[in-house]
This record gives sequence, C-alpha cells and structure tokens, in this order.
Amino acid sequence: MRAVVTRVKNARVEIDGKINGAIETGFLVLLGVGPEDTPAQADKLADKICGLRIFEDENEKMNLNLAAVGGALLVVSQFTLYADTSSRRPGFSHAAKPDTAIPLYQRFMEQCRERGFRVEHGEFGADMQVFSQNDGPVTILLEV
Repeated sequence: MRAVVTRVKNARVEIDGKINGAIETGFLVLLGVGPEDTPAQADKLADKICGLRIFEDENEKMNLNLAAVGGALLVVSQFTLYADTSSRRPGFSHAAKPDTAIPLYQRFMEQCRERGFRVEHGEFGADMQVFSQNDGPVTILLEV
C-alpha cells in the first residue's frame, strides 16, 4: 500500500459538485492499493499514519501527532499512485482491481476510526475534485 499524506488546515472532496467529505485540521490521505497488498498492511499503514508526528509543538518542532491536535483524516482512493511511468503515457496495471482494493481501502479507514479518529472519505472509483489548504506544506510519502 502507498499513501501520500498531506498536513492540512482543511480539505474536502466533492463528487458531482456536492461535498462528500470535509475536515479541518488533519491529514489528507491519498491511498493506493497494490494487487498483493494484505489486511495486515492496511493495519500497519493506519497505525503509521495515525501516529505520524508532523504537527508543530510549542517549540515549532514537528513533534505532535493527529491525536494531540484533535485532527481528522480525509481519505481518497488513488490508484494512480501505482502508475507505471516507464513511458510517457502511464499504465495502471500495477494497481489492485476493485475487488481487492475496496476492502483494503475500507479496512484502512476502519482502522483509523478504531484509533479514535474521525474519518471522512471520497467514493472509490468516482470522478472526484479534491481541495486542500496545505499546512507548511508538509507532505509525506509512505509505503508498507
């Protein structure tokens, strides 16, 4: 699994002009699932992201996690994180098919909820518009 995690002041995802999910302080998580990914990897990635200490403390050091700032997550499925860019036109055969990806996407979000976080989300496979006010900007690439 791959994730691009951006620290945000706010973020939202719209589908057909309507807000599907929105957060204030927290993480915008673009989540990609590979064909060999497992539930254990979804759990590990949720643990990593929920514990990621990338918010500033009183000394302006990145030392606080999502819980310390009362943050939430906006999770958006992103199969393009598995793009094959060996040519100028990306291929996506390295991304998991929906029958594999959807359950792992849902499991990731449930694991974040079980850790006490509010989780908003997009819609798997939908044409989405994602808006965010990046904070920093701070963007981290994670892979498990």
